Amino acid sequence: MSDLAARLRTLPAFPEEMPDLDLEALPEDPTELFLAWLEDAIASGARQPHAMTFQTLLADGSPVGRTLILKDLDEAGFHVSTRNTSRKAQQVREDPRAAMTFFWRESGRQVQIAGTVVALGEDVSQRDWLARPTSDGQPNPEWQVYALRPERFEFLQARADRNHVRAGYVREGGRWSHGPVTTPAG
Repeated sequence: MSDLAARLRTLPAFPEEMPDLDLEALPEDPTELFLAWLEDAIASGARQPHAMTFQTLLADGSPVGRTLILKDLDEAGFHVSTRNTSRKAQQVREDPRAAMTFFWRESGRQVQIAGTVVALGEDVSQRDWLARPTSDGQPNPEWQVYALRPERFEFLQARADRNHVRAGYVREGGRWSHGPVTTPAG
């Protein structure tokens, strides 16, 4: 074991007390659980509880991620924004499959959301642009709001013994199905 590996093993991992994830009490709609966890993160005083890793695909199929913030959540999906000339905008034009990973270390919670990205209308994009703290009050034709339309969710509640509890949701025929997510031993 290297010195780095030994040092990394000594770093604190999870808080002493963490909430539970009751697999018997999952809501039918995963956005309900997501919003409850997001509200818990906001109430905890966590810094940037709306930050997530947004993953897109390069032309060769390799994943690439960057940290973005969730701008909104509605019937269109999970909103993010960027210039329509950015690399991530180009990537979602070439392959609209993407994923988001939220991590709230204060509660040991993580949510992965995967689906397809769509560009939202000019009105939504300009409202977002004009609400930015750096906006000069002028429209920005390069600004674009996108929505990730979820097809899969995985909720993870960490446990100190590392036997984390996972719940997965999959959209099938317009309806959500859910259950525990198990990982193979090894």
